Order: sequence, then structure tokens, then C-alpha cells
Amino acid sequence: MKILFIHQNFPGQFKYLAPKLALMDHDVRALTVRSATEGIWEGVTIQKYPLVRSSTKDQNPFLQDLETKLIRAESCLNACLKLKEGGFTPDVVVAHAGWGESLFIKECWPKTQLGIYCEYFYKFKGGDVGFDPEMQTLIPFEESKLRLKNLNNRLHFEVADAAISPTLWQANTYPGPYREKISVIHDGVDTSICAPNQNAYLILNKNGKEHRLNKGDEVITFVNRNLEPYRGFHTFMRALPKILRAKPNARILIIGGSKVSYGFAPEKSRFGFDNWKDIFINEVAPYLSEENWKNIYFLGLVDYVNYLNVLQISMVHVYLTYPFVLSWSMLESMSVGCALIGSNTAPVLEVIKDGFNGEITDFFDHEKLADKVVALIDDPERRNEMAKNARQFIIENYDLETVCMPRQIQWVQNIYEQSIHN
Repeated sequence: MKILFIHQNFPGQFKYLAPKLALMDHDVRALTVRSATEGIWEGVTIQKYPLVRSSTKDQNPFLQDLETKLIRAESCLNACLKLKEGGFTPDVVVAHAGWGESLFIKECWPKTQLGIYCEYFYKFKGGDVGFDPEMQTLIPFEESKLRLKNLNNRLHFEVADAAISPTLWQANTYPGPYREKISVIHDGVDTSICAPNQNAYLILNKNGKEHRLNKGDEVITFVNRNLEPYRGFHTFMRALPKILRAKPNARILIIGGSKVSYGFAPEKSRFGFDNWKDIFINEVAPYLSEENWKNIYFLGLVDYVNYLNVLQISMVHVYLTYPFVLSWSMLESMSVGCALIGSNTAPVLEVIKDGFNGEITDFFDHEKLADKVVALIDDPERRNEMAKNARQFIIENYDLETVCMPRQIQWVQNIYEQSIHN
């Protein structure tokens, strides 16, 4: 097969699938706007392309999101036309549809089959919007803008031949006629790498002092790409004073940046700071002693090896999220064998069976979260049993090589076979 992947930050969700297809001797290429790699990467030929224009200054606010996606679609179309002029016509295009890039694929290659990665269909109720009243953005006409935000999703389903989504809940956010095209197949967890390590340790430096943390130490972990309300950072921070009063020797390891991945950036005039990290540090600071602060480590963004080390030494891992896209980190923490406490939100509830492979807590109740963390630290037998069940659950349902990759390969093969029949 000739297969073209399209992702604005390739490889993204295709980091396993694209190289695997290349390893199977298919001609695999990728188009991307941003990528750390260009040229040949694990058998995949990656080509960057520029955006053809910038967004219109003072654009109608209802059209801002759609215009951004159309600019990406136009830019990607230009890149596809150049590939076509060079003699390349893919049998299958696999694209993340979220940024609009693949919207005009059929204008370049009418007979090419298009499979799209469906991450989320925005909803007025039952999703992220309106879930957290404290963090409402007070955007005028928010529901109207949300309807327009879904235009890209709707337009893609006019041209897509097949679709894939990582969780059942995410797939079910799409309306019925679209849902029929969507196969639920997760990206997969490499359980051979994301594995327990009883000898894991981490060396930390703070205020000129070096600390070594080992597996078995009272280590509580929290991981976000960026520390923000969408992933429950405010709830976690508010739980820390109670946790550290009960467990003054516990070490709190927090991974994540200070920018915004989802939602909105805080206005300094309204919140006092221009990032969520500082806002909630400032909020809980009066309730934490100087000794408490010495045990809280903001690690920032770390490389994958250190990220896994943090999970491997974790005694209790906390994962909180709005009803929204599920983070890879939650499944990877389970694969590593963490004792996990997750929020009572979709799609977490699709994975965690309360009391079996993790514990469920109310997203907003920081007091209850603190109680659950302390109780797990005090109950090694329960903690170890849940951790063992968590890893086994991931192996059986999300393992990359035995579960997810074969299904993804078959999904691509099915799309290709449709092209033959057509």
C-alpha cells in the first residue's frame, strides 16, 4: 500500500502505527506542519509544509476557529498537490481531522480512501463545556461558537470513508450518522516499556540538596502535559494540605508545564496570575508549612525515561479530568503498576473499575481525594492488589502489540480494500 499520514504535529497518535506499516514494506509518508523530525524517521518519509497565510486580523469571532482550520486545509492541499505532481498518489490517507488539514484531500485525490482520527465532538451538555462552574470563561454566545467549532467535524464526515476513535465514550460524542463510521481502537500502550520496576529510583535536587526516592517510598504523583483545570490541577492542589498533614514525609511529584493545552488561559486581571500553576500555588500556600513545601516537587516537562521513572516509584498516582479526551498517561500509569485514583468522569469510568484496578473519586471533592490518597498509602495490600489488576487490565485490553496494533492494521487494510472495490 501507499499510505499518507497527516498530523499537524506528526507522529502524534500515529507514533506506533506509521512505523509499523513502514516495517511491513508499505510506502509510508507523512505531511506535517510541526515535527521534531523531517526526512526519514523509522521508515516513514516526513515532509513539512508551510501555512499559506495567517489568520485574518479582527476576524468575526464566530469564524475564527473555522478560518484557522481552513487555512490548514488549504496549506495541506497545496502540499498534497506537490506530492501528486511528483508522482505520488496514496491508496489510503490516515489523518487526524481535528485541525482541519485533511478537509480537501478528495479534491487532490478523488479515489483515495480517507480514514480520520476522531478525538472529540463538542457537546453542549455531558462534556467539558459547563462541567466546572468555577472555571466558566464567560464567553458571549459560547454555545453558538461551539456549534461552529463542530463544523470541521461535520465537513470531514462528508468526505471520510472510515474513522477511528480511541475510546467508546469519545466515539459516542459523535452524532449517530457519524458514529456508524467510527471504529473504537485505542492507540495502544507499549506494556514492555511501561512496566513495573522494583529497582526504580529518582534523584531530585531542591534548594541545593539531593534526594533519592526509591520504590516503596511515600511518593504521590500527578501528571499533566500542562497544569490546568481541565485535568483537575486545582482539585489536586487543594488536596495537598490535608494529605501532607496526615503524611508529612510524603513526596509530591508533579509533572507538567505552565501553558494551556485545553480550555482558556487565565487573565491576570481576573485571577492575579497569568498561569494556572501559580494561581493554585498561591491559593494553597497559606495552608502549607515550609516543611510541606520542601516535599512538593514541580518537575516541569520531563523526558520519557524520567516520566516513566516517576511513575515506577509512585505509591499513589492521581489522574483527574473533565469529561474529555483520555490522556495516555492514565493508561501508562496503570501499565506501570501504579495504584491509581481517578475522577468519576468519562472516559475514566470506561477504564477504571472502582476498587478493582483503581479507585474512583469525585472530581471536585478535594477533601475526599485527600482521604483516599492517605487511605491507600496506609493499605499496602489493597494498593498492591489494585496495581497488579491495573497492569493486567491494560495488557488484556490496551496492549500495543497483541491488542491495539493488530486492530489498527486491520482497520487500515479494510480501508484499502474499499478502494479496490470502488
